[in-house]
Amino acid sequence: MVKKILCVDDEPGILTLLKDYFEMNGYQVLTAKCGEEAVAQASKGPDLILLDINMPGMDGMEVCAKIRDHVGCPILFLTARVEEMDKINGFAMGGDDYIVKPFSLDVLGARVAAHLRREERASHRTEARFMDDLVIDYGQRTVCYKHQPIPLARKEFDIVELLSMNAGQVFDKERIYERVWGYEGTGDSAVVAEHIRRIRQKLAAFTDRAYLETVWGVGYKWVR
Repeated sequence: MVKKILCVDDEPGILTLLKDYFEMNGYQVLTAKCGEEAVAQASKGPDLILLDINMPGMDGMEVCAKIRDHVGCPILFLTARVEEMDKINGFAMGGDDYIVKPFSLDVLGARVAAHLRREERASHRTEARFMDDLVIDYGQRTVCYKHQPIPLARKEFDIVELLSMNAGQVFDKERIYERVWGYEGTGDSAVVAEHIRRIRQKLAAFTDRAYLETVWGVGYKWVR
């Protein structure tokens, strides 16, 4: 099945470049040149969204926040520069990756393909794990406690999935970042720590049991 990509950028030259490149590589491409158009195009069910952050009017962060609860596909931010707090805010909004301009089209294409492969693998998982009253369904990507769903964001579930499928094994922050975000190179420990904090907070609203354990000076593990 042909994958559908939504490209959003207020620079016509970049938008044309992205459209031509991805169409040449066999993708169906939707385009939007502003935040309002992006929200409208998101309703057409793209498999992945390339979203420029710095747009006039509704910027990329606002678009992400507006559509994230209704769109499950990966959202990759395009930006000329990114600071650590920008990354944290973007991931908290529900973004999945950052692509810094200027970028190599071939590297961008490889990143897009990697995210789509990850989505494809996730869609075929059917395994579920039962831990007392906690149930993790890897196929449905849901976590429930006594049949009540615990609302986890995409990357929060990815971390739960990684740690729970390797219960008892300790993962340092850099390894979690690389495995979950798929980045080459050094992980961003601040982003991982923030996601772990949010996961614990959400679990604590349902149960006193500590499923996520900090191994001080090393990393985190899922308690067997």
